[in-house]
Amino acid sequence: MLRAVVLLAAVAGASAFTAPTLPTTRPAQRINAVSKMQMQAKSAAIPFLDKPPMLDGTMAGDVGFDPLWVSSMLPEAGWLKFLREAELKHGRVAMLAAAGAIAQDLFQFPGVTSVIGNAKMTGIHDKFLSMEGPGQKVATMHQLLLWLGLFEIFSAAAIIQMFKGETSREPGDFGFDPLGMGKGAGAESMKLKEVKNGRLAMIGIGGMVHHYLLTGKGPVQFLGGIPNYKSCVDHPASLLPTLIKPVGTILPKIC
Repeated sequence: MLRAVVLLAAVAGASAFTAPTLPTTRPAQRINAVSKMQMQAKSAAIPFLDKPPMLDGTMAGDVGFDPLWVSSMLPEAGWLKFLREAELKHGRVAMLAAAGAIAQDLFQFPGVTSVIGNAKMTGIHDKFLSMEGPGQKVATMHQLLLWLGLFEIFSAAAIIQMFKGETSREPGDFGFDPLGMGKGAGAESMKLKEVKNGRLAMIGIGGMVHHYLLTGKGPVQFLGGIPNYKSCVDHPASLLPTLIKPVGTILPKIC
């Protein structure tokens, strides 16, 4: 009997130095619950897919659209800024290109016809290339390559520093804002508009070029001919005669 009492006393004394199990399980449960909630966070753009962890919504226009999870495959956080830099740059170029493609259908600038005739879209590029060559004094495309190449070289230092995290520069910020539209209370709104319009312009100019390669018409000219636009197959810039073969005397109404 005495041995049993001594044994129980020893066990009770040892348990006094043992941490209680209840407090330790609660934090673990909270951590698991939080992790589960984070894993279940869905993309605002694609609600049935999980939101990529790198897209936290801090960048303008970020709605969690990354179905291939490219952002999560990047080795460093700087790559995400680099991709945003590329998106803004392509969007700005596309906005200029889309505006120019529409303008050439609405306006005829003095001197243009005497140089390139009625060429439009990619036809202008081909026309300038045909004017260059040995013995020619025209170097339009070479000048574009020179000046745009110099701009890329001079801007590369700022982009590399941003990529490495050495500066607080935001992607696409070259300090060019003569109208001050990127300052003040409406700055965030303007950033969002730039991203959205740039994305739309990239899709738009792609469609304009696609239609021109098929029909040889500019965007306004193409829309103005719908639904009677069968004459596009006769345009010298159209690719349809080489892509589509008529069945007898019937020409497929694709253009």
